[in-house]
Amino acid sequence: MIKRKIQQELSLLAEQYPVITITGPRQSGKTTLARMQFPSYNYVNLEEPEARQLAEQDAKEFLKRYSAPVIIDEIQRLPMLLSYIQVESDRTKQKGAFVLTGSYQVELRAQVSQSLAGRTAILQLLPLSIAELSEAGVAMDRDEYIFRGFMPQLYNEEMDPHRFYRNYYMTYVERDARQLVNIRNFTAFERFIKLLAGRVGQLINLSSLGNDVGVSGGTISEWLSVLEAGYIIFRLPPYYENFGKRQTKSSKIYFTEVGLVSYLLGLETPDMVARDPLLGGLFENMVVLEALKARYNASRDAGIYFFRDSNGMEIDLLQSVNRKLYPMEIKAGRTYSKVFAANIEKFRKLTPQAGTGTVIYSGDAQQRIGENNLVNFKAMETVIR
Repeated sequence: MIKRKIQQELSLLAEQYPVITITGPRQSGKTTLARMQFPSYNYVNLEEPEARQLAEQDAKEFLKRYSAPVIIDEIQRLPMLLSYIQVESDRTKQKGAFVLTGSYQVELRAQVSQSLAGRTAILQLLPLSIAELSEAGVAMDRDEYIFRGFMPQLYNEEMDPHRFYRNYYMTYVERDARQLVNIRNFTAFERFIKLLAGRVGQLINLSSLGNDVGVSGGTISEWLSVLEAGYIIFRLPPYYENFGKRQTKSSKIYFTEVGLVSYLLGLETPDMVARDPLLGGLFENMVVLEALKARYNASRDAGIYFFRDSNGMEIDLLQSVNRKLYPMEIKAGRTYSKVFAANIEKFRKLTPQAGTGTVIYSGDAQQRIGENNLVNFKAMETVIR
């Protein structure tokens, strides 16, 4: 099993809180992480009908049968159980007694925050990072990373990526989407997801996308919320500040798993990635999610943004740390050009808060160029603060 960066935080928080809640996409490794970190704990999965029925009918008996310390998988299937866990954790005052996992971020976090306020730490586990794969001895080229993606099962069981993402996608559409919202027109919903993959890294125009799918802009907005709740997409928000120019207020859309985007775009081999007209967007998707993984693995909020003004000047990725703004440009090219850093220089003129800039690209050279760093995407974790 590949060691996860977040394990250190998980171990630390288990010494401080009675309940640890691990959320993240389906099959991102939440159960494996919990059982690897706490091998002696009892374990129960609320996807199992018998276990769920017992918890529904007699929660106290359920918690007696699966006594703490215990790992309870898919807690979103039975949120009413959280109140009983609260009572039990208050009674025992045992640190790290309950480890909960779940796959829906919006509803689950709201329910956990309400029932377990002050009693739980929340960790978000995304698929494997490039750094985690590298430490496990797995090294690939840009196009293979994009094609294969980062789901742990692909590497632990050496599965075929195309077959894996086909089943992953079908499971999500047929099961999770139905649980989150009453989607009557699944043909339109499937078309929507595939069109969204073609717009990765772009600002989404709800009306335009609705016209292409054949539904209203309101429906598109609802469906985006469904995908976000299920950890299928991530919205990168714009950074707001008065720089003297009008700025965009719309988020950019990325998929949590770039391998899923490759599948949705019909890419069947790594060789097809380099020839695809969306290579830039795919590469940007991978890099933005690597930044997000680095933040989450350190138990931090997302804390990343993009910037775009009314003249179209854009910074792909922006970190705000201690009142400093660190701009990053993401380029799929393998050969550095000074054009890559042009927008960083423009951004630096807008604000004295601008810190060191970074160009993240696919080439091998890593060096300081003027006031900016040039970094290969495999080493980008070193510049995430």
